[in-house]
Amino acid sequence: MKKIIQIPNAPAPIGPYSQAVMTNNTLYVSGQIPIDPITGELCCEDIRKATHQVLTNIKVLVETAGLSIENVVKCSIFLKNMDDFVAMNEVYQTFFEAMPPARETVQVAKLPLDVPIEISCIAHR
Repeated sequence: MKKIIQIPNAPAPIGPYSQAVMTNNTLYVSGQIPIDPITGELCCEDIRKATHQVLTNIKVLVETAGLSIENVVKCSIFLKNMDDFVAMNEVYQTFFEAMPPARETVQVAKLPLDVPIEISCIAHR
């Protein structure tokens, strides 16, 4: 059985998908982009700020599902520019200090709303 996780204090989906889905103690978080949930504005002026906003949104979704950021076992990171890799990692490591999840990071041609970063993840209870 699956449970849809939709919360008011994270960016609403910009397409026909759920923010996150919980099934059998596993949470699948859809790709999150740097949208400030309070203002609805994109936070794209700097890759560090954009990464922080994306990971904050993910943290809120994970916690709403009754888990914590430590339950994240896999992340997929999509960067518009691989030159942002080092700066993104500086912020990423502050969210995953101990036992970071498995992940891949790839450069893509374009992301929704032309943002510089998108991250999806899987968390497990």
